[in-house]
Amino acid sequence: MQTTDSPTLELAVDLIRRQSVTPDDAGCQELMMSRLAPLGFTGENLRFGDTDILWARKGSEGPVLAFAGHTDVVPTGPEKNWSHPPFDPVIRDGYLLGRGAADMKGSLAAFVTACERFVASYPDHRGSIALLITSDEEGPAQHGTVKVVETLEARNEKIDWCLIGEPSSTREVGDVIKNGRRGSLHGYLTVHGVQGHVAYPHLAENPVHLVAPALDALAKEFWDNGNDFFPPTTFQITKLE
Repeated sequence: MQTTDSPTLELAVDLIRRQSVTPDDAGCQELMMSRLAPLGFTGENLRFGDTDILWARKGSEGPVLAFAGHTDVVPTGPEKNWSHPPFDPVIRDGYLLGRGAADMKGSLAAFVTACERFVASYPDHRGSIALLITSDEEGPAQHGTVKVVETLEARNEKIDWCLIGEPSSTREVGDVIKNGRRGSLHGYLTVHGVQGHVAYPHLAENPVHLVAPALDALAKEFWDNGNDFFPPTTFQITKLE
């Protein structure tokens, strides 16, 4: 990995080198906090289930601007399919390549360096700056942001504004800034059949065959038209087992 004159890029590289496959943080939050602490941030490490969370804040009064993100990445799959080792980042043709470069260690690095530049210019700024960083966004996402928000609400801490660094570009980095994110509903469906042998299907009830027409109908169902900011609602089947 060649050196650069960009503090953001250098930090992104250091973060990518940490193999934080969900829900493992692999020391990413510790690295971020090592840069934030000298700026006057107070860090709080929370753990819910197998999820590590960093709540770092500078300032004790409102309003609170929070940067929200996650350190975990999806599994790499077969590394032989990669043109370069996924956790050994490289810059090629002006792009940073490595697992999590876009989603979202590049953004995490930008959070930190933005704080460094802002605090250097405005050491006695009004309000508070915070970072809410979790390690379970790529998985079930049950013990991350939701748990932190519940914890903050219980002690009357409020986030007034939140900037999420998820990649939202379409053609070039930074060409889209979104004003929100549509929500999601998750459900589980259990279909019971009758066990049998494939040679005698008339003596069995295959639950996959039973549920297939229902799933097809749900996938084709019209839910809404969306609006000026968000696309229409869709029904997505993510796993059959």
